[in-house]
Amino acid sequence: MGKLPMSDSRRRHGGQSAPLPAGMPADATDEDLIALVQSLPVDSAQRGAAYEALVRRYDFLVKAAVRRYRDSPESVEDLMQVGYLGLLKAISNYNPELGPGLVAYAQPCVSGELKRHFRDKRWQVRVQRASQEHMLAVRGVRATLTQELGRAPASHELAEATGLSLDELREAERAEMAFRPYYLDAPVSADDEAATFGELLGDDDMEIEQAVDSDALWAHLPTLPQRQQRILAMRFYGNMTQAEIGERLGISQMHVSRLLDAALTRLRDCLTDGAAPPRRPSPRKRPAGTTPLPDDSSG
Repeated sequence: MGKLPMSDSRRRHGGQSAPLPAGMPADATDEDLIALVQSLPVDSAQRGAAYEALVRRYDFLVKAAVRRYRDSPESVEDLMQVGYLGLLKAISNYNPELGPGLVAYAQPCVSGELKRHFRDKRWQVRVQRASQEHMLAVRGVRATLTQELGRAPASHELAEATGLSLDELREAERAEMAFRPYYLDAPVSADDEAATFGELLGDDDMEIEQAVDSDALWAHLPTLPQRQQRILAMRFYGNMTQAEIGERLGISQMHVSRLLDAALTRLRDCLTDGAAPPRRPSPRKRPAGTTPLPDDSSG
């Protein structure tokens, strides 16, 4: 098996390859180790040792790729693990006969694995690819402009430097919020008495269903006689008692009660298409010496 030119890792170690695990030949080349990785069974100890030797030689590729994300909220340790995964994939898929060298092949593999990690796993809310890329571009330009200007750049300055429109810039800034979520107990401002984000979150509105029912009720209200509509309004919106309604309209409380029952029964039938069982009004006691009033359910 022919020898490859001296790898970058050998130059970095003064012309010598990185230390090899026990059982590996001291002069094993990248091509030798890759052949072992790609030919031996997965559970082979020698295959694992060859993997380890290559990772030791080219860990500088992972460190260099991770260094570009040093301002990321993600921990360096986690990013290193992602980068090593990209390096292992490059070692497994590399074909020495087609590529100029493992370094040239592995660099985009490691960088691509890191980008996929940020795109698919780090985002707390799913964001379009274009917005993600704009957000990363704005983040880098903002840091550069801040250093050059000695202050935070304005929106139009960021847009001009990144080549984005103001709408695209605002979308990128919203994407930043999806990338880096806030704690619910974090204050919304520096004020000591400022509310927290959790306090600003909406809650379930228990009256939503009531609003839907009220809307359906209002649709049938005009079908009632005018006086029954007025009695319903005074009873349920004016919070007036039946006695107060009777005094206002010049009729007895008993008469108000019958009209109210008739109106509610009519609305109930309209809302249920007559499927509801008939209402059973509670028995009323008439004052001694009085006679029943004629039915006035027509309003």
